[in-house]
Amino acid sequence: MVLTRPQEGENGSFIIPGQNLTQGLQYVLAVGSSVFHAMFYGELAEDKEEIRIPDVEPPSFLAMLKYIYCDEIDLCADTVLATLYAAKKYIVPHLARACVNFLETSLSAKNACVLLSQSCLFEEPDLTQRCWEVIDAQAELALRSEGFCDIDAQTLESILQRETLNAKEMVVFEAALNWAEAECQRQDLVPTIENKRLVLGKAIYLIRIPTMALEDFANGAAQSGVLTLNETNDIFLWYTASKKPDLLFCTKPRKGLSPQRCHRFQSCAYRSNQWRYRGRCDSIQFAVDKRVFIAGFGLYGSSCGSAEYSAKIELKRQGVPMAQRIIKYFSDGSSSTFPVWFDYPVQIEPDTFYTASVVLDGNELSYFGQEGMTEVQCGKVTFQFQCSSDSTNGTGVQGGQIPELIFYA
Repeated sequence: MVLTRPQEGENGSFIIPGQNLTQGLQYVLAVGSSVFHAMFYGELAEDKEEIRIPDVEPPSFLAMLKYIYCDEIDLCADTVLATLYAAKKYIVPHLARACVNFLETSLSAKNACVLLSQSCLFEEPDLTQRCWEVIDAQAELALRSEGFCDIDAQTLESILQRETLNAKEMVVFEAALNWAEAECQRQDLVPTIENKRLVLGKAIYLIRIPTMALEDFANGAAQSGVLTLNETNDIFLWYTASKKPDLLFCTKPRKGLSPQRCHRFQSCAYRSNQWRYRGRCDSIQFAVDKRVFIAGFGLYGSSCGSAEYSAKIELKRQGVPMAQRIIKYFSDGSSSTFPVWFDYPVQIEPDTFYTASVVLDGNELSYFGQEGMTEVQCGKVTFQFQCSSDSTNGTGVQGGQIPELIFYA
């Protein structure tokens, strides 16, 4: 049977030529979709030479037809949202589920805000929850993404009022201004300061401006022009006066996310002849059973009193660097671990091994871990560890450095 290619109509609609549509193909479409069944065999079925399919983009409609007719799922990033819309509209649940799975797999800080908006529109609570997990953990990356400027006003407000955003309030403020400029263009308004304030409306009060550092407020928000003179004066008074004025802005900092720690050793020790560094790399491989966000490592310090260390920390996937940072930290001589942080949390996908590495420079002698575990349960997340070929300084599963992975889940 040959599938007649539908024709593209006006405004992105589709036209299925009725005369060329064989009874067999009608049957296949009707079996695959109750909507098509009603169109072809229902009480209100119309005998027309052509059947117009409005509001569905041609590539997405073809992807749906391919699934219904050939039982093949062919999705791509450019059309998956439109395909999800078509699958929802024509009640093709398996294809809709495949679209959601595709979106969850490709979810990142770059597209999380746009997908949040779409997931609410399509009433996909699981996808919505996944989007919030990414936005909360990688808030600054998500807020600075191009996609953030494309969201609707309702989604903007839901993000701005989010208690668990892991971001500095100055970043939230700058993101809101970027969104306002884009919204002015969508409404054919000149992006003046007055119009930006106009399109933001009451959402401006969801930005917790009084929780900024005073320096950030004075050099940023206070000089942006978006705030009125009275608002600026009152916020300055709120920072400095003993009798604080009432503000429309929330004065309570966001809670953010609490970092969790996966500790892979059961004990630690030190000896007079180790642990030494000399520019060599300590590495360990790990995998998780659900998506997490690695924020940094917990590292040991000097076993000979307080000391400062320089650490080059790195995270790789299949040999490709995902994040790295050179940072200094101070150890107090105890066997405690000391946190070192990446610039931004790094998204870690389940069932894939990643390599955590550190090159330390500092006091020659330090604590090291013993009785390492190959599997560690941290709340709802299971970590697995294995040795890394990148490790040239003795660290492995049973002992060595990188005792902790700091993460959000």
